[in-house]
Amino acid sequence: MNKTIIACLLAAPAIAAYAQYTGPGAEAAATTVKQLLDAGKDDQHVVLRGHLVKRVSDEQYRFADNTGQVLVKIDHKRWPAGQPVSDASTVELTGKYDKEFVGTSTVKVDEIKVIQ
Repeated sequence: MNKTIIACLLAAPAIAAYAQYTGPGAEAAATTVKQLLDAGKDDQHVVLRGHLVKRVSDEQYRFADNTGQVLVKIDHKRWPAGQPVSDASTVELTGKYDKEFVGTSTVKVDEIKVIQ
């Protein structure tokens, strides 16, 4: 038991350092809406850059880039604190693609970054 606790304590700084790395290779390549809709797979991790153009319902928004539009689900706690986001704001959304064979496919957003 003590060995397990010591191992966890020693590993924690290494995990935290990895999560904070911002150098080369840290950024995931952005996917376009067209690429996602044409070839996206269910539960695929995605990064989208563009604009939230319309609020559809409580947690659903229409996201658009220069290739198309997709519905995104953004939980209230995911919004960046102290940063207003409008349809003119360029945002980077990180999340998971929920591909539906019947109905509307969506992206469940884990993180929002305001680019401009």
